[in-house]
Amino acid sequence: MKKVAVDGPSGAGKSTISRLVAKRLGFIYVDTGAMYRACALSCLRVGVDIKGDPDGAAAVVAEVEIDIAYGPDGEQRVLLAGEDVSEEIRTPAVSVAASDVSAIPAVRHQMAALQRALAEKRDVIMDGRDIGTHVLPDADVKIFLTATAEDRARRRYEELCEKGQSVTYEEVLRDMTYRDTNDAARACAPLAAAEDAIRVDTTGNSLAQSIDLLYGIIKERLGR
Repeated sequence: MKKVAVDGPSGAGKSTISRLVAKRLGFIYVDTGAMYRACALSCLRVGVDIKGDPDGAAAVVAEVEIDIAYGPDGEQRVLLAGEDVSEEIRTPAVSVAASDVSAIPAVRHQMAALQRALAEKRDVIMDGRDIGTHVLPDADVKIFLTATAEDRARRRYEELCEKGQSVTYEEVLRDMTYRDTNDAARACAPLAAAEDAIRVDTTGNSLAQSIDLLYGIIKERLGR
């Protein structure tokens, strides 16, 4: 099985770009960030204080079934106890909570095991914060995708507005800056580029340009 790891900070376009590149290559796509969002949603629903009670949050996640499914169109769907929560996990509140819950070692251990199992089934492009450094250190291709915080916040703001969510650019930028700091500072598998990762900065790129860029890099590295 071929494994491609795409890491980078929030809003760098990892999910959209990786999903479309995976489709072009005929790989499955695994959005690990969505899995942590589902963990966060499970905690928010029961009212556990993720930062104040990390053990309690880990206990909640341990008891909830989180799974990945693929629709007829090949799109990844995230299931929480069998419920499709793919849309609900994209709210700003869940985004912040996902950064907090992903810092809990027990939660990361549980999700990493599930992610590795998915990567053993088919050729895969997996994106997240620690895929190349922790989840799939043996990946055939490792990419660290980034852009300026302002550019990433603009993209995320436009995406949320298109979905009808009421947010301001300043709120999105503040939440993104918080996530950047939290993800890079956590003790367990922090956000970092693997030593052998290819760094790609998409600041100012169109979506099509970024897709072509990553597709070319992966195709060349895999010898396809």
